[in-house]
Amino acid sequence: MTPPIIAFFNNKGGVGKTSLVYHLAWMYFDLGLQVVAADLDPQANLTAAFLDEDRLEEIWVDSNIDSYNTVFRCVKPLLSGIGDIATPNLEKIEDGLSLLIGDLQLSGFEDELSSQWPDCLDRKERAFRVISAFWRVLSQAAANSNADVVLVDLGPNLGAINRAALIASDYIVVPLSPDLFSLQGLKNLGPTIRRWREEWQERIPKNPALNLALPRGKMQPIGYVILQHGVRFDRPVKAFQKWIERIPHIYNTEVLQKPDETVLGLSIDPNRLALLKHYQSLMLMAQESHKPIFHLKPADGAIGSHMYAVRDVYIDFKNLAQKIAARTELPLPSLQSSLQLELN
Repeated sequence: MTPPIIAFFNNKGGVGKTSLVYHLAWMYFDLGLQVVAADLDPQANLTAAFLDEDRLEEIWVDSNIDSYNTVFRCVKPLLSGIGDIATPNLEKIEDGLSLLIGDLQLSGFEDELSSQWPDCLDRKERAFRVISAFWRVLSQAAANSNADVVLVDLGPNLGAINRAALIASDYIVVPLSPDLFSLQGLKNLGPTIRRWREEWQERIPKNPALNLALPRGKMQPIGYVILQHGVRFDRPVKAFQKWIERIPHIYNTEVLQKPDETVLGLSIDPNRLALLKHYQSLMLMAQESHKPIFHLKPADGAIGSHMYAVRDVYIDFKNLAQKIAARTELPLPSLQSSLQLELN
């Protein structure tokens, strides 16, 4: 049985989405789960967060062309018309934490996904193989690594790559920033997700290959996360508070399509999974060290008050991970009461 596939998606960029996926992947690993982090963003920012430049050069530039260890190399046989998907070769970050490596060449798959979408209605087997390619790659990756959960990072657009990636997903978490652009993005995102789900459900019965397993296209939104990574401190706090207070109604109306339901205040909105503040210098420190913020040590430069902030970040992400797990029926190993941080 395929573990839950959770996509993190917003058609607006710059909200801190990749950092969110990166930290949650590490948090679930810390909590004892087997995790696959999948980079389906053609910009491959999640891959760059996990791997240093030397390793990226080995994979993207020096690697043998027959070594299918990026997401693009997994789907390339379909694009070339010479076969089906190739078995994913995951990058092991730790025992229990693996990465499906992103690839800038993935953008070359966009046109094929777009052209094959209508062909599903004509019962063409190849069309179903192309559209379901991401789900089948993710399922194989999860099976090969005995994963408990798959976290998927997506690019900020409403194109064919993201349509196929979301069809492959069971659940959707929406990262937001407190600004007008995120709220306007929600108004596009909600109807688009519903339309894609309905169109895929229309196509599934037309699959002519009985032995070809397809994703269900569940695509269930489970909540939003407000990230203040991009907050400009030269602008008044009130400006951001205004946008934050509007999020519950827009999310309820446009994403959940429940316009008549009473919307609670932001602090008790059941759809809000977390409000994560800007971690300022800790984020830069973590990026330089190629580790999550909550793994920073004094040797990384996290000294004095920074270590208290590291504790706070751990608590924030642990709480968020537990909320997402509860809404996706993801069992977590029993948690110890301590924060399990080594401050020495």
